[in-house]
Amino acid sequence: MAEHRAVSTWSLHRTLGSYSAEPSLEGAALQRRACEPTAGAVPLLELPAQLRDHGYDTVQICQFHLPHRDAGYLGELRSALADADIVLDAVLVDDGDLTHPTLADQHEHWIAGWLETAAELGARRARVIAGQQSPTPERLAQSGDRLRRLAAGQTAVRVVTENWLGLLPSAEPVRAVLDRAGEDVGLLIDLGNWTGPDKYDQLAAIAPSAETCHAKCHSTPNAAADGSGLSVELDAEDYRRSLQVLLDAGFDGPLALIYDGADPDEWTALDAEHAIVSELVAR
Repeated sequence: MAEHRAVSTWSLHRTLGSYSAEPSLEGAALQRRACEPTAGAVPLLELPAQLRDHGYDTVQICQFHLPHRDAGYLGELRSALADADIVLDAVLVDDGDLTHPTLADQHEHWIAGWLETAAELGARRARVIAGQQSPTPERLAQSGDRLRRLAAGQTAVRVVTENWLGLLPSAEPVRAVLDRAGEDVGLLIDLGNWTGPDKYDQLAAIAPSAETCHAKCHSTPNAAADGSGLSVELDAEDYRRSLQVLLDAGFDGPLALIYDGADPDEWTALDAEHAIVSELVAR
C-alpha cells in the first residue's frame, strides 16, 4: 500500500491546548466543556503547517477542536490545509446518539449540521457515531436507517461510522448496521477500541469493509527514576498484530495515528508509532 502519514487531532490535545464545545446537545453522553488555550498552545489554523513540518500529509479533525463554525473561519482553515498540502481525511463528529430513546431526531439533525461543516472544510469523510445504546435488532436497524438518511442528505462528504461505543461492541452489530445503511455509508476501523481474547478475530471480521483507520496504540506510563517526568512504553506487539490484521485484508486507506498516553511529548510518541507502521507497510 502507498503510505500516507496521517494523524487525528485527538492525538494532539496538549499541542492544541484547548477545545471548544457548543451549547450542550441535550441527552449527549460525551459532553465537553470549553477549555481555554494553555500557554504555548498551537491554534488550529497553524496546525496544518506544523503537520507538514513533522512529515504528515493527512489529518482527521475532531469536531470539538473547531473553536467556531462561521464561514470565514472555515474558509481560513480550508485554505491553511491547502497551503500546507494537507488532506482532510475526516471530520470526527464526536457526539450524538442516533439510537437515543427520545432524542434521536434531534441528534440526527445536529449531526447533519456537522456534515455541512465537513463539506465546507473540504473533508473527504465525516465519521458519525452509530449509537450509544446497547445493541438490539431494532436499534441496529434504526442506526442503519439514520446513517443512510444522513449520507443521502450530504453527498459532498462520505459518511463513515466506527466500531465504537455501546451499539457496536463487536463485529456482528457492525456488519448489521453497515448492511442496513447500504453502500453509501462506510467504515472507519479503530484498532484499539475493542479488547479481549477474540479482539483480532473481531477486527478481521470487519477489516475488509474498512476504508480509513484509527491506528491506535495502547501504552503504559513509566515514571522516570529521577522524578523528571513520564515516558510511555508502547504495546508494540498488540499494535503490530492489529495492523497486520488490517493489512492482510488488503486495506489501502489512511492509517491515522492515535496517541493518548501519559507522556506530554505527543510528537515524539507519534514518531514511535509511525516507525512501527512504516516497518509493516514496507514489507
